[in-house]
Amino acid sequence: MSPNPLLRFAPSPNGRLHLGHAYSALHTWRCASQLGGTALLRIEDVDVERCKPEFTAAIMEDLHWLGLDWPEPVLVQSKRFDLYVEAGDRLRNRDLLYPCFCSRAEIAAQATQTDPDGAPLYPGTCKHLSTTEQIDRLGRGDPVQFRLNTEEALARTGMLTFTVVGPLITDRPQIRYARPERWGDVVLQRKGTPTSYHLSVVVDDADQAITHVTRGRDMEAATDIHVLLQMLLGLPSPRYHFHRLILDGEGRKLSKSKGSPSLADLRASGWTPDDVRRELGF
Repeated sequence: MSPNPLLRFAPSPNGRLHLGHAYSALHTWRCASQLGGTALLRIEDVDVERCKPEFTAAIMEDLHWLGLDWPEPVLVQSKRFDLYVEAGDRLRNRDLLYPCFCSRAEIAAQATQTDPDGAPLYPGTCKHLSTTEQIDRLGRGDPVQFRLNTEEALARTGMLTFTVVGPLITDRPQIRYARPERWGDVVLQRKGTPTSYHLSVVVDDADQAITHVTRGRDMEAATDIHVLLQMLLGLPSPRYHFHRLILDGEGRKLSKSKGSPSLADLRASGWTPDDVRRELGF
């Protein structure tokens, strides 16, 4: 392990932070302190249509309001597309990526199973297209995404494990088996967006020498994909720590899309940083 443990808080600037984000940030900084390490801020803005610079500025404002600081410069994913393209090319050159032309509606109509997030599990339709048909459809400019051939990838890597620490970040590490097959052939690149969350996060964790990844329990299953990509790309695997989620009055995870009150809303209504910390148990 690195003599200086490194952790990261990595929000997407597609809206204002809410109490769930505040918990994750405060928890990450507390874990870094307990380990005698450093917490970094990373801006995960690969979705260039939904992510806005004003939200990036707002994230930093909210975190400073909570009393959190971080080393500069801040890693911004939209400035690193060339690195993600290179990682995707390495997989493509090993025949581990294939083009998929199915729409979401087509996948939903064909799927007979769901992935761990409850979304229709891609049935592998385009995996069986001939090379000629792939070339023809790419040449026509059909909408396309590039999927990982998970079955082939697992045939080359074998059984996968990763290291988990918890419920405290200082607890003894435990080994857990990864099961990426339950995600099927995940999308790693799209036409116009040369990366995905899964691909960019493993590249950045390695580049930043992250030793501990703190993430909500809702992201626990996605770790399976990341461990597989780390093995395929020859990248180190950090230790993982999964924290509790902040829920609303109906027992649902707080969400920007559901209109959960933002930290800015709470601040405008008179909340102080100490109020936020007390509400979240810090």
